[in-house]
Amino acid sequence: MSNPLQKLIDRYEIVLASGSPRRRELLGMLDIPFRVDTSHSVDEIVPAGMPPHEVPGYLSRLKAGAYPISEDSSLLVIAADTVVILDGEVLGKPSSAAEARAMLGRLAGKTQTVVTGVTIRTAHSEESWSSESEVTFGALTEEEIDYYVDKYSPLDKAGAYGVQEWIGAAAIREIKGSFYNVMGLPVHRLYAALRSIQRAVSEARN
Repeated sequence: MSNPLQKLIDRYEIVLASGSPRRRELLGMLDIPFRVDTSHSVDEIVPAGMPPHEVPGYLSRLKAGAYPISEDSSLLVIAADTVVILDGEVLGKPSSAAEARAMLGRLAGKTQTVVTGVTIRTAHSEESWSSESEVTFGALTEEEIDYYVDKYSPLDKAGAYGVQEWIGAAAIREIKGSFYNVMGLPVHRLYAALRSIQRAVSEARN
């Protein structure tokens, strides 16, 4: 039985432009072959005054655009960026355990917005979008925050937490929107976009 994305697989070499183990896991759920390539890093500098909700889409386009793709290239690059927005402020990755504890203290008992921007780029097309989910935390004690930060060291995660880890089970009260989007890759919407590209490939060959 062939993969529903088999024509896409036959046409493109799929590259995930991210070193995130969560994104590797999520893209792997689609049962498509891909390789990870983080060799074309960019300075993630956001224009002054850019609205927080536009930041991840902008950064995903920046990351995808860093890959050299010639006219006859078979590369299909997938790039993504995730941010946590609380009270209009972007919470990025914490630089220290102390900063992670402070972020989690701010998130406790509040609803935040998690936005993931995704860009798919080939030699002849580029598609970009952002997906949003609302995440509501319950109360967190200092003991619980210390336990999570000390055991899971969430310094590589926007907002200082991973929804798939202990804190997701113990502290997240509600999620409105895609769970996988909060993990870092809205795979349902990505799958739909890849299906659309596959249809375009099929139509071009007919």
